[in-house]
Amino acid sequence: MKKIIKMIKTFFHNIGVIIDRTIVTPVTKLIFRLTKKFESSGKNIENWLSSTNTLLFISLFIAIAIFIMIDRKIIVFNDNEAEVLQNQPVNVVYNEEAYVVEGLPESVDITLIGSKTDLYIAKQSSTHDITVDLSGLTPGTHRVDVKYNRNAGNIRYMVNPSSVTVVIYPKVSKTMSLSTEVLNSDVLDSKLVVDDIKYDTDKVVVKGAEHQLEQVATVKALINLEGLASYEEGKNTLKDVPLIAYDENGDKVDIEIVPQKIDVDVEISSPHEEIPIQIIPKGELSFGLGISSIESSEAKVMAYGSTKALKELKEVGYIPIEIDVDKLKENKEYRVEIPKPVGIKALSVNNITIRVTVGEADSIDFKDISIDTRNLGEDYSVQGLSKDDTTVTVTVKGVKSVIKNLRSSDIHAYIDLDGYKAGTYDVDVKVEGTDSKLQYVSKTKQIKVKLQKK
Repeated sequence: MKKIIKMIKTFFHNIGVIIDRTIVTPVTKLIFRLTKKFESSGKNIENWLSSTNTLLFISLFIAIAIFIMIDRKIIVFNDNEAEVLQNQPVNVVYNEEAYVVEGLPESVDITLIGSKTDLYIAKQSSTHDITVDLSGLTPGTHRVDVKYNRNAGNIRYMVNPSSVTVVIYPKVSKTMSLSTEVLNSDVLDSKLVVDDIKYDTDKVVVKGAEHQLEQVATVKALINLEGLASYEEGKNTLKDVPLIAYDENGDKVDIEIVPQKIDVDVEISSPHEEIPIQIIPKGELSFGLGISSIESSEAKVMAYGSTKALKELKEVGYIPIEIDVDKLKENKEYRVEIPKPVGIKALSVNNITIRVTVGEADSIDFKDISIDTRNLGEDYSVQGLSKDDTTVTVTVKGVKSVIKNLRSSDIHAYIDLDGYKAGTYDVDVKVEGTDSKLQYVSKTKQIKVKLQKK
């Protein structure tokens, strides 16, 4: 171990000797010689610098050097900068009552050039008046300058674009009917509907170039229900409802409308009707079985919707609910969602429970059931070609206890003549009955009838 330490010491000692011999000693000798030399010549340099001619030549050299650097832009004393003010609004001067102008930019960009100080002051200004002056111009196409009307001081400026091409048209007008469109009606409670909309005028005046007026197909008041303070039954007033013009494709037409806005009274109501539920079994039960009873947790529901939808639903007389009884072998309970008829927004009950009880089935034939017609055109009359084409025998299948309460008047046979024109046709016979627990089958599948114009 001692030998290793001794070898390391010897190694570093030899390195120190080499550095001392090759670097330290030569550099020290050079410094010493220079010091001696300047000590003897220091006074001579001082006397040379004190000479008038020497100072003159040095000043001339420095002046020439500075001139060259400035001329070659090596040194720049100009601190000008550029600042761009984007999307500055344009003020247009013209007779708005007499003319319509197309081609005007809504905004322009201004480039300001000047010192940092001047630019800072200019940017703090709240207004940058940019004007396109069309006063005195007649209808037609014109090239006009865009002017920056501001005392810019020491600042230079450029406007982009500096000029624009505009087309001036004579302004014309016409009167149009006003319609309404309700927006965001889903903010209302499902039991509420917009019953009526009232406003002061149903006529508005549209103004613009003749080609613009030709595009206008309709003018609508956009009634946004989100703007209502409350959503209660009764009269609700909307202030400053905007009027918008549309073309035949439903696209907005940029045109002047007088008045631009109106006040609207929105009448909100909650029309409703109590409607029975009718359960309609679909399919055939297993052989030898029939439905002895159908029980529902609800017999009627309250329906909410538009007056028109409620009227149509009342004419139908019930809300149909279909259940699948195909191949049914035993009693079964159904949990069913009540379907909402078209135009109905809400029901007092959305789901009901239906229990179907089955029993041993029987069948009875009902003869001489008259055949009615449905959907026959007003311009036509119809007649069966024989007695067999006017009445049918209907087989009714079901549980005896249910069938015994059925009468012939409870069975309806009919043919659907929707779309039929004059001529002779074989038409399918359809049968239905008042008791949905039973199945009704016509023994005659088709009859031959003749349609002719009245």
